[in-house]
Amino acid sequence: MNLIQVLLPIYDNTGQPFPASFHKAVKDELARHFGGMTAYTRAPAEGVWNDEEGVQTRDDIIVYEVMTDIVDAGWWKRFRERLELKFEQREVLVRAHSVTKL
Repeated sequence: MNLIQVLLPIYDNTGQPFPASFHKAVKDELARHFGGMTAYTRAPAEGVWNDEEGVQTRDDIIVYEVMTDIVDAGWWKRFRERLELKFEQREVLVRAHSVTKL
């Protein structure tokens, strides 16, 4: 079994929240494609990184998760690229973890 996580920002690059419809569309597509999903929205995670100039930047993110037996890398690549355009991000992190259900 694989756990796929998608990390998306809550705010755009000017600090304005993305329209709720952006995040709803992500939830709806994941739920439709995988038969269910989980979104961590109540307490946003905080991402911190250093940009090219060494300046620390922070971002509040929502983590979306799905579980699937098969990881279709092509589908995830296309999904990630669409999210990068929609959310105006240089890179959206989509990661897969192998998990054992207990």
